[in-house]
Amino acid sequence: MSENSRIRLFHAIEGGSPFWSEELAKFGAEELIDRIVNGFYDSKKRSAVRIKDQLLTYSSEYLLEQISKVGARFVTPDSAEWPQNLHDLVAPPIGFVVKGNIPTAPSVAIVGTRNPTVYGARIASEFSSGFADREFVVVSGGAYGIDTHAHRGCIAAEGRTIAVVASGIDVDYPAGNARLFAEIQECGAIISEVMPGVRARPERFLTRNRIIAAISLGTIVIEAAFRSGSLRTARDAAELMRIVMAVPGPITSPTSDGCHRLIGERCAEIVTSVSDAMELLEPLTSRNTGTLGGDDT
Repeated sequence: MSENSRIRLFHAIEGGSPFWSEELAKFGAEELIDRIVNGFYDSKKRSAVRIKDQLLTYSSEYLLEQISKVGARFVTPDSAEWPQNLHDLVAPPIGFVVKGNIPTAPSVAIVGTRNPTVYGARIASEFSSGFADREFVVVSGGAYGIDTHAHRGCIAAEGRTIAVVASGIDVDYPAGNARLFAEIQECGAIISEVMPGVRARPERFLTRNRIIAAISLGTIVIEAAFRSGSLRTARDAAELMRIVMAVPGPITSPTSDGCHRLIGERCAEIVTSVSDAMELLEPLTSRNTGTLGGDDT
């Protein structure tokens, strides 16, 4: 019953809302649906009427069938697959759609610019392959640039990687990474907080960043502009008391301005190698075994 109620809320409510997350935690999925449908929030939240219309229009059976049709599944906090660290979020996902298998191992996020230099691309690939050799799961966002090189470096080292995407699980965004997404499913998982078929929107990249930060023990920023979505991921990680790390670049390179900003403001630890990062991450691994998928069985 929880899955049926949660899939309806998942479809109707945009992810990352502290208000709806608080109401869900307070009343539970079934009672929250009753309250929304009976108009309790109509005068309190602008989005309530639209959410009510969605709840009344689509059944849980229909929504679960749409997910099944694309070879994916719906995961809720009641599932053994649920990454336990998501509970640290102020607004944890109502659920998520997943393709592939979520690894149960310590993880590290690698994020950065969509337009990296040769230096940044090489560092992302080398770092991710180094973490794969140490049996860390590499988490990123599936975008062009640093994300792509992080996923590919991990796959090349026969490691496990997770892409948290801002579109539906069946929407290859960016389209040029379609083959990469297929490879990620073979050695890890793709996670989405929206229904299949849903297109990416700018705000969804920001809300998905909190998931990348939450399921990882630490976040490493490799090349980011002074104002960058990657810095948002880093700040999300810091708010969750995760380790934030940044790789420095040439002082004349605009693509490293964001990294230097994090280091200069003492928001991130400076790291120049995987060994540097492991010194910070290893003490946490004994306390966080199986962080991505509940019990590590």
